[in-house]
Amino acid sequence: MTASTLDTSARTPLKGWLAVLAVTLGIFSLVTTEILPIGLLTPIGEDFRITPGTAGLTMTLPGFLAALAAPAVTVAAGRLDRRILLCALMVVLALSDVLAATAHAYWAVLVSRVLVGLVIGAFWAIGSGLAARLVGPERAGTATAVIFSAVPLGSVLGVPAGTFLGELFGWRAAFAVMAVFTAGVLAALAWALPPLPSAGATRLGVLREMTRRRATRLGLLVTVLVVLAHFGTYTYVTPLLRQVTQVSPELITVFLFVYGTAGIAGNFVAGAAIARDLRLTFLTAAGLIGAVTCALPFLGDTKPGALALLVVWGFAYGAVPVCSGTWFARAAPRTPEAASVLFTSSFQATLSAGALLGGLVVDAVSVPAVMVTGGVAALLAVAVLSRARSA
Repeated sequence: MTASTLDTSARTPLKGWLAVLAVTLGIFSLVTTEILPIGLLTPIGEDFRITPGTAGLTMTLPGFLAALAAPAVTVAAGRLDRRILLCALMVVLALSDVLAATAHAYWAVLVSRVLVGLVIGAFWAIGSGLAARLVGPERAGTATAVIFSAVPLGSVLGVPAGTFLGELFGWRAAFAVMAVFTAGVLAALAWALPPLPSAGATRLGVLREMTRRRATRLGLLVTVLVVLAHFGTYTYVTPLLRQVTQVSPELITVFLFVYGTAGIAGNFVAGAAIARDLRLTFLTAAGLIGAVTCALPFLGDTKPGALALLVVWGFAYGAVPVCSGTWFARAAPRTPEAASVLFTSSFQATLSAGALLGGLVVDAVSVPAVMVTGGVAALLAVAVLSRARSA
């Protein structure tokens, strides 16, 4: 009897979907906390008197730590019940939010971001692959799309709400609210999740074997290029909207909300499209991101133009996490947790690299320059996928 059968045999469909919802809320909390500084970079920088590039470290640190934490924590956890581990990670996330909200020096904010990175890596690696164990293999595809919808939801709800709170009450208030929300998610996970004994300890040898496969290497290359392009540019979208489009702080919240709404649509459209052609879906998303980011400095000088481009960008990026996650899952169907670890590590490391490199370009050249640079990286991913066989 498989672990999936043991997990679902004595549970009703409703309880399974409530567990999926709890995991989705957990990832939403993670994603929102991770990318919250995108809408708060300017006030954070002004508060501590640092440059936008230095403030961008709040985006850089979590991803690098998450890339290390995904394999390290998963391997170290061995056969520990995944329900206990996920709940413990939520406790750490809530503490990191409290630390950020009460920080009186920039180094304390960075420490809080280190904690965020540790939680993201472990929670993503475990939570993103739980769909089949919670609702059964026959409904795993839909449940996976629901779990991954937390990524664009973090953009559509989390970042705009955080930006709005930051404008009204100061950027610290946004992290304080996230601390309270995360405590609620902890309660939901403790109540809804069943016992989740490890289906088999993830070992480093399994991860090394995966990286030797051609499909895995191709997935790694494309994920790196697309995520590098996206976060190298999106991290600095607020300065772009202020400098180039001349959007007021209040209206930026609306723009980010529209962007995130389009991302939710892109997530579910991609969930259906990848069943027909994963490669083409991934290629289309990368191409749209490349085209939009290259065009924004030139066509985004008006509010309607910038808003239209953000809609396309949000729709395209909404497809990226589910495309990348599915690619790794198909490359290693017998070791789903290991596939999730590799997906998480590559995604998070590149997220941080994008934010870091984007900050260097912004400080050395300009915000419009980083948009074009990111667009070129996304178009390179299109070239790679164009030469690949269908997946």
